[in-house]
Amino acid sequence: MSGIAEPSLPAGRSTDERPAGGRGPRALGVPGTVAGAVVLLAVVAAAWPALLGGADPLAVHPSEALLAPSGAHPFGTDESGRDVLARVVAGTRASLVVGVAATLIGGGAGVLLGVVAGLGAGAGRVGRLLDAVIGRVTEVAFALPLLLVALVVIAVTGPGPVPAVLAVGFATAPGYARIVRGLVRAARSSQVVETAVLLGRSPARIVVRHVLPTALWPVVAVATLGVGQAIVWASALSYLGVGTPPPAPEWGAMLADGRTYLQTAPWMSTFPGLAIVVLATAVTVLGRAVRRTGVVR
Repeated sequence: MSGIAEPSLPAGRSTDERPAGGRGPRALGVPGTVAGAVVLLAVVAAAWPALLGGADPLAVHPSEALLAPSGAHPFGTDESGRDVLARVVAGTRASLVVGVAATLIGGGAGVLLGVVAGLGAGAGRVGRLLDAVIGRVTEVAFALPLLLVALVVIAVTGPGPVPAVLAVGFATAPGYARIVRGLVRAARSSQVVETAVLLGRSPARIVVRHVLPTALWPVVAVATLGVGQAIVWASALSYLGVGTPPPAPEWGAMLADGRTYLQTAPWMSTFPGLAIVVLATAVTVLGRAVRRTGVVR
């Protein structure tokens, strides 16, 4: 299965409830606080790479090629003598931008499709047809491996960083659409909406005030977890050579470059690989911690 996993709600609990709990770092717990610190460090690295990386990530020094980690080069150097630490730090920006942008695209497209399908289910023959078509398309897309869907998008748009963002975004959209479609259909049959209809409220007002808030908050909660997933898949596309082109520093591309030197210079792949795992894990753990505090429902 691919895409975004659908959230489940405990029995007897509505989507409008906020979990009890405090606010601030203490409410996040130790794992959430550590994850938040990692994400904050990543944001700093993305905004000011020179502050943490020091060296120029694109500077080539053939005489210093494939140097092992040392005081001068804590992460070693690559086959062109470029500082791996500087490249890992500089690559943080690409991973964060792609992760957030792809999540916004996937979430936005998923919300649009889910709302149209959910509202169309009870809006006459045309609406039911739209619901059926969108439902079947998203079911099929959701069943396909996410990487396969992303590669199909890349085949249409061509390789590059922007197509990679679009590919990951559209590949994750079916998961969001399934969530929103179910929530909108449930909200339409809720007592609040039925009361608003009896009171003569306009359909547009009912959708904006009662249906959309119920459907959007769970999507925001799931999107906080989807950023980590998007970072991993964007790195996978770069690893396959259809994402950010070299010599730009990007973790997936750095992993691909290090394949040839796994025996002689394993640090070329080790450190960008660790960066992907640590950042994706930190974003996911932080998202789960934020959901538990009730800041995001």
